Amino acid sequence: MLTKAPRGTRDVLPEEVYKWHFVEDMFRQICHRFGYGEMRTPAFEHTELFQRGVGETTDIVQKEMYTFEDRGGRSITLKPEGTAPVVRAFVEHKLYAEAQPSKYYYITPCFRYERPQSGRLRAFHQFGVEVFGSYGASTDAEVIAIAVHFFNRLGLKGLEVRVNSVGCPKCRSEYNRKLKEFLSDKLPDLCKTCNTRYETNPLRIIDCKEEKCRNVINDVPFMLDNLCGECKTHFEELKAYLEIMGIEYTVDPRIVRGLDYYTKTAFEIVSRDIGSQGTVCGGGRYEGLVEECGGPAMPGIGFGLGIERLILTLENQGIGVEKPVGTDIYVANVGERAGKTAFGLVYDLRKAGLGAECDHMNRSLKAQMKYSDKLGARFTMVLGEEEIQEGTARLKNMQSGVETPVKLEVEAIKAIIMQIKGSK
Repeated sequence: MLTKAPRGTRDVLPEEVYKWHFVEDMFRQICHRFGYGEMRTPAFEHTELFQRGVGETTDIVQKEMYTFEDRGGRSITLKPEGTAPVVRAFVEHKLYAEAQPSKYYYITPCFRYERPQSGRLRAFHQFGVEVFGSYGASTDAEVIAIAVHFFNRLGLKGLEVRVNSVGCPKCRSEYNRKLKEFLSDKLPDLCKTCNTRYETNPLRIIDCKEEKCRNVINDVPFMLDNLCGECKTHFEELKAYLEIMGIEYTVDPRIVRGLDYYTKTAFEIVSRDIGSQGTVCGGGRYEGLVEECGGPAMPGIGFGLGIERLILTLENQGIGVEKPVGTDIYVANVGERAGKTAFGLVYDLRKAGLGAECDHMNRSLKAQMKYSDKLGARFTMVLGEEEIQEGTARLKNMQSGVETPVKLEVEAIKAIIMQIKGSK
């Protein structure tokens, strides 16, 4: 067991981590263009934050959280999602007192105890954005646009933006009454989870993935047809802003999302390239969450997307990420004196801004050159007694095979390497 990662977790090895660097860097660039600053929150929070913020009736709180008691007797939970911790930080540091809106993004590990499957792990990573302070539908549209622009830059195809409105407490109260009336005589045919949701959060029954439940509620009344005037106007404005940006969308009245805090806008971006139809991004508006977490009455909206699922979608669509070239130069050596000279030269080259390596295993020259190939070195150089005495060596371009005499001086070596790199 000591040499096997826990179920639902995986290692990201150097041979693939460059894909993560690529999507992380792309996400940061796009968020910066949209005016979002990075927020980093702890890996664990007080359990109450998620109970109050995410919602007691959600699957996350009821079934999926990693919760434990620390040595001080406090209930602590590894964060299962990124929104509630950002809200907590927003409130704790009184960022609501600054000019609004406040716009943040995060890249964070998350933890949920659920059945591992393709693109879904127990220890996973999320991208996300959160905006506070704006009631306008233009903010909702901007948040959706970030995700769409990000996916377009990655070259993803076959994605569909689906939007809905889940109303506000005012119109949802009346809708819940209608929904419970519709469902009352169907409870024996619904799954156990839906029977529980009937009392705690009937709207979530619409989101049930059990085929028998979906068949039973096929003609269910939707929230979209029961919106109050304010929510209806907000939804129409959202669609108008999406159309201004040329973002295609589908209205899907079955989108309710899995968290209790959503109000008005709820959306998903769906792909069919994760083995089966799957959501690669989801989010929505929450107009009571900041207040629920101890702050003032202030709206928010955001989204989250799983990095593992995103990379899997890229692979399934055959979208390659260019693997970075290996180290700039490998300095091989023959003999003890040459080994020490190579060691010092490599350190100086690194200080000068180059990627450089040398032998640490007392390998033969042939074995050193083989290792250089493994590293993908752009250039190689061999040092022996003759090269040290003359103060020159031959710098070999491993792609072209061309060898160039060069002084054993950092700036001279760097000049040749940079000249070749710059012409690429």
